[in-house]
Amino acid sequence: MPTVANTPIKICSRASLLIGGDAIQSFEDGTAEASVSSAMYEDMARSALTNTRWRFATDQAILARLTEAPTGRWSAAYQLPAELIMLSAITVNEVPIKYDMYGSKIYCNEPDSAELVADYVYRADESTWPPYFVTAVEYMMAGVLAVSVARDASLASLMEQKAEYQMRQARRLHSQQTTTRKLNTSRFIAERRS
Repeated sequence: MPTVANTPIKICSRASLLIGGDAIQSFEDGTAEASVSSAMYEDMARSALTNTRWRFATDQAILARLTEAPTGRWSAAYQLPAELIMLSAITVNEVPIKYDMYGSKIYCNEPDSAELVADYVYRADESTWPPYFVTAVEYMMAGVLAVSVARDASLASLMEQKAEYQMRQARRLHSQQTTTRKLNTSRFIAERRS
């Protein structure tokens, strides 16, 4: 059986069903479930995406240096990617650098020749979300709907507990998808010898 791509409507509809509500056909279908979902879903999705450094929602970009230098404290300005929702790191030759973020720009003291690379979280499309993450977001939305639509505090509490559990499970499963990093012990060995 082929899987059907997830969409905001499908995720919110399943969240509504979790609390005993009605399925949602669109964010404009006139139901309380649709109204609350329309108002809250994007914030909840972005919150979940910035909860952890999810690899499915992480990217890198070489930053473009801007011609106009910052007013003070920093010598260079770089433009951040438009799709960025959370910055994870700025590196030069894979070494983290000191910087400040001002709006959609990075200010730093790197020379013209430096190539700045940004690691960042972006708003990944629901069709790319892994099942463990989708389930966590569905329970997060169910918690919102339980408060706003069902007006049931105990149900909301249960959904929030399930959301927290699912998010922990999602982080655990997600962590298994990357190469285990080896601890660099050479610095410790050098310190011990001196």
